[in-house]
Amino acid sequence: MTSHTKTMRAAVLGSYGEPLEITSVPRPVAGPGQILVRLQACGVCHTDVHIWRGESVPPHAPSPFVMGHEGIGRVEAIGEGVGGWSLGDRAGVPWIHDTCRRCDECLDGHESFCQHHRAHGLNVPGAFAEYVVCDASFAVALPETIDPVTTAPVMCAGITAYGAVKRAALKAGEKCIVFGCGGLGLYAVQIASRLGVSVLAVDRDPAKLEIARRYGAAAAEIADSGLPSRLAAKGEKYHACINFAPTTATWDAMVAGIRPRGRIIAAAMVFQPVPLVQEWLTATGVLITGTSVGTRQEMRELVAMHADKPLETTVEVIGLEDVSAALVALERAQSKGRYVISFAR
Repeated sequence: MTSHTKTMRAAVLGSYGEPLEITSVPRPVAGPGQILVRLQACGVCHTDVHIWRGESVPPHAPSPFVMGHEGIGRVEAIGEGVGGWSLGDRAGVPWIHDTCRRCDECLDGHESFCQHHRAHGLNVPGAFAEYVVCDASFAVALPETIDPVTTAPVMCAGITAYGAVKRAALKAGEKCIVFGCGGLGLYAVQIASRLGVSVLAVDRDPAKLEIARRYGAAAAEIADSGLPSRLAAKGEKYHACINFAPTTATWDAMVAGIRPRGRIIAAAMVFQPVPLVQEWLTATGVLITGTSVGTRQEMRELVAMHADKPLETTVEVIGLEDVSAALVALERAQSKGRYVISFAR
């Protein structure tokens, strides 16, 4: 039997909002410039919920429509013209499959803002499957020392948190507020703390704040209606506010907590507008910007940090057949941590 006729198990999106179908589909083949990765693990991300619900719709749906962009596995096959990869190498499958490589964003080292980038599990088949094809230059080289299951969320949640911290231009000795201490926020707490930044963690859930303290947060505050006034009353303001909470409810607290010339970073996908008084911008010089995953260079830096001392996260291991239930739990905010599919072999 030739390789292109072999099949694999995959979770396929047939209709938006309906359970994914666990079925056999043709195993993909590595084309020129590509590698074929045999998955060991794949995280389930909140972005997968948006895709599953049809809130993020690709202009051309992949066929088969296999979601997933937090994959880790081993190189099974190498396409024509690929250098730097060997069979059996451990590889990460991140959000970005490829970019246009020609726009100003790509050429200036800000490739995660490329408006023509293609994503695993959105524009091309992803890693909710036994095998996935990656662009060899965007796949992530990983050391043998890492654990595939606990490292899988680093491929999206981790790099998004790292990219947000870097976007905030935080330096040792500065102070920042991390809003939302779910998976991404808790990664950001650890990353910023390791860089010598004093972190105030904010969340509605006292249990998450307790974890944030354990992960290095210098202080914690409950996200209640009184938070903006408490932050406004503080004598010393914060150099950066990073929002990982998918809500507009954090806006007033960010405005209250930010110092003049501070940086407000939008990391969560919030679809509703917030009030912005431009006179306040002229008076304070506050910078407001967004962040999107991270670049390949940032991924290399993050992998080195994680390999040196693994970033902590709570993982619930599931099988491929459990992925639809995981998406529902994520949508309902019922998850205790990061769901990771294990392709046990």
